[in-house]
Amino acid sequence: MKITDIQLRRLRVIEDVGTLVPAWPGAAMTFRRGGGAFVEITTDDGLTGIGPGVDPGSIEAARSLLVGENPFAIERHAERLPWFVRGRGYGGPAGYDIALWDLIGKASGQTLREILGGGDDHVVPYASLIVLSEPQERASQAASLVADGWRAIKLRIHCDTIAEDIDLISRVRDAVGPDITLMADANQAQSGHGWQPGVQWDLQRALTTARELEGLGVFWLEEPLPRHAFADLARLNDKVNLRIAGGENNTGEHEFARMLSDGVYDVVQPESMVLGGLTPVRHVGELARSFDKLCVPHHGGGDIGVIAHLHFVAASANAPFMELLHDPPIGDYRHRFAMFADPPTVADGIMRVPSGAGLGVEIDPALIEGG
Repeated sequence: MKITDIQLRRLRVIEDVGTLVPAWPGAAMTFRRGGGAFVEITTDDGLTGIGPGVDPGSIEAARSLLVGENPFAIERHAERLPWFVRGRGYGGPAGYDIALWDLIGKASGQTLREILGGGDDHVVPYASLIVLSEPQERASQAASLVADGWRAIKLRIHCDTIAEDIDLISRVRDAVGPDITLMADANQAQSGHGWQPGVQWDLQRALTTARELEGLGVFWLEEPLPRHAFADLARLNDKVNLRIAGGENNTGEHEFARMLSDGVYDVVQPESMVLGGLTPVRHVGELARSFDKLCVPHHGGGDIGVIAHLHFVAASANAPFMELLHDPPIGDYRHRFAMFADPPTVADGIMRVPSGAGLGVEIDPALIEGG
């Protein structure tokens, strides 16, 4: 089997849904049904693998690297892609790596979950809320999610004061009861050099907050300090029983090795779209397991990357949840999933893994421009 071509396919927009201002620093997020793009890798035996969209300027470099090669040489490709295929943000080499995994599954006649080691045929997703809202609105939103069957919810907490943050979590806990899993995200790790817009936490604020959250039965506190504040994060982790989570913004496997060896996090959160694909996420997952730590990947970009994470989480014994950006009605995960012909959905608090070969999802052909 040899790779014969790589194409970037664009999708037409079905509907502009609206915008949300996210809790983390950055521009407002626009939500659409349809739109965007995906990468397509074809082989000489008629198979096609799909991956998240890439920087259009990287296509020729990817062709020169991959055309004529066997897609099964996944580790070799994963080593070389970041050096030869550049892209900004989520437009980097991850799309190619995930498309190669899809090809491997299709060539083998197995789901990606099976190739990665089997495991359950479903995962428990958590609704990762997007905005930093006021307590009563978040409590109402959380209650609505629980009524829809969701079992786990992540809330954003970095209001002006600790009292406001704890009030938000307390009201949500009262609204959903003791059996729903709650996570809290402080969004303090966006900047690589320590400064970012918004409320800035220090070690004392993180410690005080974490101790308050312990009493509210919160499952983890995410990104309580800057991404490279390894020493302070390790001190925090040593002083509290609450799980400390992070890593979505860390860009190298070596960083995860240090974080795990130094006791920085109990839950590492590699992002396939940042690290360069599913291959390095697998490496981080195995490393975390060797330290007896959890590995719950960051959200994966909202579409094909999420499907790759769905298979990974289902196959991983140390991944109890899957992140799914979901803040309805505007930030509903189903808007991004509208690109699929038969998308998976959340029902009774779980999402089943597609049963088809590879990723097990196909792009709706009616949305492909020029198709």
